[in-house]
Amino acid sequence: MSEATTVGQPTSPFAFVPYRLYWFARISAILALQMQIVATGWRVYDVSGSPMALGLIGLAEFLPSILLVLITGHVADRFDRRRVINVCQGLEILAMLVLWLALWDDNTRALWPAFVAVTILGTARAFEMPAASSLVPNLVPAALFPRAVALNSSAWQAASIVGPALGGLLYGVIGHWVFAICALLFVVAFILVTLIRLPPRTTPAAVKKVNLETLFAGFRFIWSKPIVLGAISLDLFAVLLGGATALLPVLAKDQFDAGPIMAGVLRAAPSVGALVTGLCLALWPVRRRVGRVLYLCVAAFGVGTIIFGMTSSALVAGAALVVMGAVDMVSVFIRQSLVQLETPDDMRGRVSAVSSLFIGASNQLGEFESGATASWWGAGPAVIVGGAGTLVIVALWCVLFPALRKVDRFPGSPPSA
Repeated sequence: MSEATTVGQPTSPFAFVPYRLYWFARISAILALQMQIVATGWRVYDVSGSPMALGLIGLAEFLPSILLVLITGHVADRFDRRRVINVCQGLEILAMLVLWLALWDDNTRALWPAFVAVTILGTARAFEMPAASSLVPNLVPAALFPRAVALNSSAWQAASIVGPALGGLLYGVIGHWVFAICALLFVVAFILVTLIRLPPRTTPAAVKKVNLETLFAGFRFIWSKPIVLGAISLDLFAVLLGGATALLPVLAKDQFDAGPIMAGVLRAAPSVGALVTGLCLALWPVRRRVGRVLYLCVAAFGVGTIIFGMTSSALVAGAALVVMGAVDMVSVFIRQSLVQLETPDDMRGRVSAVSSLFIGASNQLGEFESGATASWWGAGPAVIVGGAGTLVIVALWCVLFPALRKVDRFPGSPPSA
């Protein structure tokens, strides 16, 4: 790794050229993705006027992650992860061009280009996410990996704040040309990843002959490691039960007596808290008692959810969401660091694929759970019950996974950390 020295080791991941290239590539790709999501959603709703069509668009993008989970991780472990990312970015460029060209005539009323494009995107992301997350430990020393996780998460949150607003603005001003800009951003990401150079030893080791044993190795590894299983499953159930933001439109109108502008501000509040916290973690990462901090942060997320569901004040709700975003960033930081550093390099792709599937499933199922319980009890009580459920999960996981609670330092951290 360039610029790395044994004596006077750099303290920032940005000191390493491969990581800098990777980070700016991720910024470019995430920005393009967030812009595309908003523009595609507006286009589909403009044409169909159907909320169900929007739901089907989301399903079309998520399904490939489920259908391909056994293959995507195996590909990330068997082949050069940089080239896997490049191929996926090529597919993302293709998806943007499909939308751009298909919508050249603003009077076009067909929806099929949007479904084709998001299916291509979903397939590309299913392969790209395990490869991208499992590549990061090859870019920086293990001692700096937690900071790299914080910087990666900050990049995601920043793009999640800027991207949707920029995508909506550009779609309103230039229409379908926004997809051409998204394609250009993916091209920039493609070039940056191509420029990453790593020592030969960081190329993923060839996986044994493909069979059921190697395909299910990621699931078996997670099951055999209480720390990894506990971290992934804690996030799964916490997000599943605490998915309060899915009910924001209902709460903003009925409970906070607010309009769409305030609903948009509240939607961005968790990302603001997460972004600020991510930048702080990049400078002052969690070093000691990481297991306890993880449990405390998930518990704080549950308390914030309860407050969010109980209050009738939009300001209090916004403050609760900012805190929820902040503590969720800390829990994501710890979980990703533990999972990646506890996993051997030749297994990281498959483990990352399973982890990504769990995260995606918890988000999707969490929205369904929130909608179902809200239809039974009302939005506010549903959010409160979800937050209380998160607290129950934390208490239960403390008993089921004591090894996770007792983790003091990240693997690879110096004893003085």
